[in-house]
Amino acid sequence: MTETTRHILLVEDNEVNRNMLTRRLERAGHTVITAADGETALNAMREEQPAVVLMDMNLPVKDGWTACREAKADEAIRDIPIIALTAHAMEEDKARALAAGCTDFATKPVDFPALLSVIAAALNAHS
Repeated sequence: MTETTRHILLVEDNEVNRNMLTRRLERAGHTVITAADGETALNAMREEQPAVVLMDMNLPVKDGWTACREAKADEAIRDIPIIALTAHAMEEDKARALAAGCTDFATKPVDFPALLSVIAAALNAHS
């Protein structure tokens, strides 16, 4: 990966949602890599060093909260911003995601223009 390549790791177990978001992010100019569970996401973070991670929180194998906590404890990937993507829209859900180490929070169904703004803010804050 070159310095100018800005990969987004999209972690989503629902194939329809993963494909739709991948297409929309690519049309918006991003390079997208995907994972369908938290364990695969952690491996992809270590191998690919994405610029930002969009993490569904309800995942098989290892949920997003656990994966986020483990990422923040891993020196090699702790600085990668993680944006929680979840259908859980209550304030305590946001607090739980932030407490797990997420940089920001976006709810499903995804408001795509708002999500692009959150991604841009995370990229700018960590560039």
